[in-house]
Amino acid sequence: MRHGPLRTILLAEDSPVDAEMTMDALRDANLANPIVHVEDGVDCLDWLYARGDFANRPGDDPAVVLLDIKMPRMNGLEVLTQMRADDRFRRTPVVILSSSREESDLVHSWDLGVNAYVIKPVDVDQFFQAVRTLGQFWGVLNQPPETE
Repeated sequence: MRHGPLRTILLAEDSPVDAEMTMDALRDANLANPIVHVEDGVDCLDWLYARGDFANRPGDDPAVVLLDIKMPRMNGLEVLTQMRADDRFRRTPVVILSSSREESDLVHSWDLGVNAYVIKPVDVDQFFQAVRTLGQFWGVLNQPPETE
C-alpha cells in the first residue's frame, strides 16, 4: 500500500464557474488531497512536467487529472494524447469532466485511454455528488501501481 504525502488532484477547466463548483464539491467530500486548478491544456502539461510557471512546484505526479475537453490554447483531448504517449503519465488516471455530449468526443476520449468520461450535469446537486464520488474514488480509494 502506498504511503506518504497525499497526491494532488489536478483540475484543468477554463470556466471559472465550473472550476469553482468542482473545487467546492471536492472540498465538500472532505478530501485532504491538495487541489490545483489550471485553466487550459498548456498549463495542465506545464504543471505535469513542472515547467514554466510551475517549474518550482512541490510534489509528486497527480492522483488524478480532471480534464475538460473544450479549452483554449490546447484542448483536453490533446492533453490526454500527450499524457498517454509518455511512459511517465500513461497510467495516470484521467477523468474527462465535460459538458460535451458529442459521441465523437466520447469515443475519441475512450480510444485515447481515458479512465472515465463524466458529462457535467446541469443540476447542481447531481454535479456535486458526481464530483464528490470521483474525488473519493480517485483521490483516496484507487490504488495505482508503484512507479519505477
